Amino acid sequence: MKFLASWGVSLLLLSCTNMKGQDLSAYQKKVFEKNGQTMPYRILLPKDYDSSQKYPLLLFLHGSGERGDNNKSQLVHGSSLFLKDEVREKYKAIVVFPQCAANSSWAKVDSEGRYPNREFIFYEDPEPTKDMILLENLLKNLKQSYKVDENRIYVGGLSMGGMGTFELVRRNPKMFAAAFPICGGANPLISKKLAKPDWWVFHGDEDQVVPEKYSAGMVKAMKKIDIDVKYSVYPGIGHNSWDNAFAEPELLAWVFSKSR
Repeated sequence: MKFLASWGVSLLLLSCTNMKGQDLSAYQKKVFEKNGQTMPYRILLPKDYDSSQKYPLLLFLHGSGERGDNNKSQLVHGSSLFLKDEVREKYKAIVVFPQCAANSSWAKVDSEGRYPNREFIFYEDPEPTKDMILLENLLKNLKQSYKVDENRIYVGGLSMGGMGTFELVRRNPKMFAAAFPICGGANPLISKKLAKPDWWVFHGDEDQVVPEKYSAGMVKAMKKIDIDVKYSVYPGIGHNSWDNAFAEPELLAWVFSKSR
């Protein structure tokens, strides 16, 4: 998937800068294994975790710049939000950041042309990537290992992870209560399989890496069939619209208010 490699380097440099000064040790290091394949992930349990209680589960999918096997880079964007004391007190949830392997992706997406005139090709019913299969099995394992409130499972992601958010919901249309893809996209023809969760989609209108039209196209198709979807477009913002999304004062209240 050449398009992922082409913009991974610059995002990785940004990631390394953003990692400095953060204490992420509360996120436990784990590795999921299935049929000889592995997926590193980090898990944040609620304060005063009680194994007899059910908790919501929030899954966050990183972008291409955070791929690898160091079980650290996936925490660059978004993880600090869930570490805030006020967030951990108010929203007691299990938060999981899996890591996609290098040169792989959450969803099968191709491209034509070169930056900044590259066009993405999103498929209606693609074969799952290796990491998507691992991700789905990880979710099953999490539900077996922890008492998860299956009416309150959430997924979000940025860039490649925004694309993965659409794909994961498409493949598991009854699992999630809410989804929040950031600067992603998908094939509008999959909208009929996205009706169960509530959606909040984010994008910057100056994004030249993943143009805003890909989120706009999804939102238009989803609204056409009366899916509950909010859309926040940030004027003058490029690819890093995740900063704006994470700063939305109502984001977490919105997410954790949703139930199937």
